[in-house]
Amino acid sequence: MEIRIDESLGGSVRLGVLTLDGVTVRATDPALDAEVDRYCAELRERYGGGKSSEVPGAADARTLYKALGLDPTKTRPSNEALLRRALKGQSLYRISSLVDALNLSSLREQLPFGLYDLDHVEPPVTLRKGAPGEGYEGIRKGEVHVEGRPVLVDAQGPFGNPSSDSARTMIRLETTRALVTCYGPVSCRRERMEEVLDRTRDTLTRFCGGVETTRQIL
Repeated sequence: MEIRIDESLGGSVRLGVLTLDGVTVRATDPALDAEVDRYCAELRERYGGGKSSEVPGAADARTLYKALGLDPTKTRPSNEALLRRALKGQSLYRISSLVDALNLSSLREQLPFGLYDLDHVEPPVTLRKGAPGEGYEGIRKGEVHVEGRPVLVDAQGPFGNPSSDSARTMIRLETTRALVTCYGPVSCRRERMEEVLDRTRDTLTRFCGGVETTRQIL
């Protein structure tokens, strides 16, 4: 699996890509739940009462969104949505072991991620600006409109962006192969993105097994 960035987004985003094979997705994982709760408690202890934008690293996602022509106060990066819940003392949504592990990674790295069932993604895949009228059915929500917004597109159409992903390519309990994307501002050094992908892979495989099969940094 390789992803390319269309020239319409050139110079505005750093994209990290991982594929994992042989993962096991469980409905719940008590050890993972406990680790998520501990980290959220640490965030509240350090920054409770403060704004999410004051947390170190959180500004990177906002910088990225502005470079992509998005208002981060209206369309929040997925990592900031998680961070705001954590700082307010609200529990993070529990979806499945793989999704929850990626949410933990997003909280720690303070960058937006995407997560997809690789068996439901049909190459080639391109990150580009959405065309007029484009959209997809979101996960547990209605139509996600992506006109003029950054969006991942495969041979079947658009399926994900830095804020929300599609029902078509969502992670299921039957998922065994996963595609992970991490979005950073173009100022994000390649070395940092390598480290982010390393830590993310380690977290996902620690809770869900599997092995890294491909990696790409654009």
